[in-house]
Parts: sequence; structure tokens; C-alpha cells
Amino acid sequence: MVTRAFPPPYRATGAAPVILTAMMGAADQRHFDDLRTRHFPPERNVLRAHITLFHHLPPSALDELDGLLRVLTAAPPPAATIREVYSLGKGVAYRIDSPELLAIRARIAGHFHGLLTAQDQGVPRLHITVQNKVSAGEAKAVLAELAADFRPRPLDIVGLAAWHYRGGPWEPAFARKFRAPRR
Repeated sequence: MVTRAFPPPYRATGAAPVILTAMMGAADQRHFDDLRTRHFPPERNVLRAHITLFHHLPPSALDELDGLLRVLTAAPPPAATIREVYSLGKGVAYRIDSPELLAIRARIAGHFHGLLTAQDQGVPRLHITVQNKVSAGEAKAVLAELAADFRPRPLDIVGLAAWHYRGGPWEPAFARKFRAPRR
């Protein structure tokens, strides 16, 4: 097994780590953005609702990532289901079940093996956070409210997006939509 060290641009001042997310369809994006607006502390709600696939890819890999995503998004979009609403302790999220999206993520992880942080080496629990960093009591009340009428349903995944992380709101790097028709 060959382990690649992070190249110098990764450590350079101003070199922003890259975050990779799955993009939702417009209706799902609006729905989860609305939930974040209602339930996230306003001073902390600086991002749109998102599904994080990787938290910290090296910025030096951005062009290589773009090339890989162009290949991966030539396929149909992965099927996904919003499985349940659940507690984060001091927040609330929706669990996503998508073996196809996890398989795409595994291909990306395999491609960048040796460049992944410890956090990104494991298999993620796909989710959309709609509340975080509140009191346990507030989170429990929101969980009860959202769980009361929750039913599992399909989630529309339309593409993959890369973002620069510079400490505040994420800056877009690029987005690639799935191009083949859904099966």
C-alpha cells in the first residue's frame, strides 16, 4: 500500500480545503433550506442544506477531482431515500439511505486513497442537518415536531458539487450534474 503525503499546496496559507457534497433537486433543496431557516440558530445558519460526502479534500486535487466527477456524473443519478428524522443530541437531521451514492463516494475515496483525512476515510452516515448547536431540550422538541408526520420518501440527487472552505460560508468551486436518464 502506497500512502501519498499531502502536497505542499495543501499546507500553504490561503489554500482552502475542498468539501464535496451531493446536490439535491430544487424542490428538496427548498424544503430543507426552509427547515434550516426555521430551526437552525440564525447566526450559525450560513450554509444551504447539504449532504456532505467529503469534509476535507486537498485543494491541490481539485482539477483531478473535477475530471473524476465528469466521468462519474455521466451515469444516471443515484436513487436515494430520506429514511428517518433523528437526534444529533443538540440538533436534528434526516438520515439518507443511498447505496448508489455511497458507491460513488467509495470510488472517489479509492481514487484519492492516501490523501483523505481520518474523518473522510470512514463510510459516512449520509444526512441533512436542519438544526445544530441548540439546547438538548430545544432539539428534542423540534425532533418531536418533525417526526410527528414524517414518512420515508425519495430524495432527488441531481449532481455533485465541490466547495472551497475558508472558515465561513463555502465558496463554490464547481458542480457537475448527472447526465444520463434515471433508470
